[in-house]
Amino acid sequence: MAGVITHDRPPTAEGRQGGPLIVTEDVDLLDDLLRLCAAAGARPEVHHGIPERRGSWETAPLVLVGDDAVPRVRGAARRRGVVLVGRDQDDSGVWRRAVEIGADHVLVLPDGEQWLVDRIADVAEGVGRPALTVGVLGGRGGAGASTLACALAVTSAREGKRTLLVDADPLGGGLDVLLGGEAAEGLRWPAFAASRGRVGGGALEESLPRLHALRVLSWDRSDAVTVPPQAVRAVLAAARRRGGAVVVDLPRRVDEGVAEILAQLDMGLLVVPADLRSIAAAGRVASAVGMVLRDLRIVVRGPCTPGLDDREVARLLDLPLVGELPSESFPLDGGPPPGSAAKGPLARFCTAFWARVPVEGAGV
Repeated sequence: MAGVITHDRPPTAEGRQGGPLIVTEDVDLLDDLLRLCAAAGARPEVHHGIPERRGSWETAPLVLVGDDAVPRVRGAARRRGVVLVGRDQDDSGVWRRAVEIGADHVLVLPDGEQWLVDRIADVAEGVGRPALTVGVLGGRGGAGASTLACALAVTSAREGKRTLLVDADPLGGGLDVLLGGEAAEGLRWPAFAASRGRVGGGALEESLPRLHALRVLSWDRSDAVTVPPQAVRAVLAAARRRGGAVVVDLPRRVDEGVAEILAQLDMGLLVVPADLRSIAAAGRVASAVGMVLRDLRIVVRGPCTPGLDDREVARLLDLPLVGELPSESFPLDGGPPPGSAAKGPLARFCTAFWARVPVEGAGV
């Protein structure tokens, strides 16, 4: 169980911060808190009362006060980021004691363990604003969604932004192949199939192949074509915590794993060839995706059938228009990836997109 008292959360900062401050004399509670800190990848500072070292209480990114230590910290300076931790689910007096020490949260173990691990990991990683996360999917097969996803990621990385490209389509052949990096060292999706709870953002980033100045999470060439939804949720959440831009190449079907991704997207781009059959197919895709994703926009791929243009396609689908995707040829055998020609039409389209949806090291 975790309860909230109305105080602001402590400010977060870019980069890694120190671990939490633990104040308790309860040996069993201390063992539990140390275990949770280890699970979150944080090294805590432990005291039985208010630290004698000047500034330690004030500067710790998070303070975990055992219920036994309330009398010893009543005189401490009020600050944000204090969590009162207890064990008795039926102790109504814990809320009064929390107010006495100015705590932001009341946490009762063991029910609140996962919340606390996440909170400790946040301060340990120095989490700022989440990454802007954009999903790209085709209105029909062969619409060019993977090409656009790669080009968006390559363009973002070329502009100096932290960028992760995620291949969410296990039947697509692997985006690492499209980027010419199928032999690059690093983990692929099947390695994360057993992930539960929280995945460290920094550890995730370092474990993935680095191609064309961006990180890529793709599929390998094994028979594995599924990852449990909870693992998908944990991996994408870790990627978002790193900030910058995350671009996801999505399949047209919506299963449990895809739904987990859609729930974390800031925006979806539906690539629709400008012909009536493609528009009809895209309408079905948009209907399914729109049940989870609130912000879905249209990218029209030409050439247009006579009587159609990009605005008419968007009108027929009743979705906002991003623009018309320019055609650009590129090799499929490991040559330069889509969007790598900075002055090419595809790169210019992607540059204009990022300019309209700026990424300043974080999401929006």
